[in-house]
Amino acid sequence: MWQSMELHFASDHPAMAGHFPSNPIVPGALMLDCVVAAVAGGVAGGAAVIRAAKFLHPVRPGERLDLRWQTQVNGAIKFECRLAGGGALALTGTLEISRP
Repeated sequence: MWQSMELHFASDHPAMAGHFPSNPIVPGALMLDCVVAAVAGGVAGGAAVIRAAKFLHPVRPGERLDLRWQTQVNGAIKFECRLAGGGALALTGTLEISRP
């Protein structure tokens, strides 16, 4: 069963400064951090490992992403992020969460 939530990247977030002045995009590390926080948020003391990530479309400051994730049979968590409202696929990947 897929779970979902919306992610928002504020234009004034400190990570946006200088990334990139003439063509601003949300840093991939910030997107991945938000994905891990959303997916692993309910696991107290757990650690997340990103096994794969593929950036497919730039995300601009102020844009919103629809995040969906699903736990696979092997325990890995598959995720994908689309620009809000059924837009372009921006990020896909898998992660694992170790539980204490």
